[in-house]
Amino acid sequence: MKTVKELMSTNIKVCAPHDSVTAAAKIMRDIECGSVPVCENKKVVGIITDRDIVINVVADGKDTNTVHCHDCMTSDVVTCTTDTDVHECAQMMAQHQVRRLPVVENGDIVGIIAIGDLAKENIFANEAGDALSDISEHSRLDH
Repeated sequence: MKTVKELMSTNIKVCAPHDSVTAAAKIMRDIECGSVPVCENKKVVGIITDRDIVINVVADGKDTNTVHCHDCMTSDVVTCTTDTDVHECAQMMAQHQVRRLPVVENGDIVGIIAIGDLAKENIFANEAGDALSDISEHSRLDH
């Protein structure tokens, strides 16, 4: 049984709730990612995505330098722990239609696991592929 701890990234970048969405977008650009956990100290309080910024800030003509992450982040964040089985992790991603999960221990963020991390493991390719297919299908329905 492989766990999330064996595949997760521990070199993570996070935003604070009062950081501007510009700061969040710069992190996304720098790490080539579409979402960033929003944390107070090390506690995950939300997640902000590039889509959140575009739909809730840019499309409304708001100033990305004055809108804070807490203004447009998702606060109902799905997380997993380091000992979560990778099969369960893939199922969680599919169920909640997300590509990345913050990894927490004792409530503190310790890493992040992405669907790409699961897909790199050949034995989990089908589950990761199914999860991505479910996520992508949901995304198409949003448009």
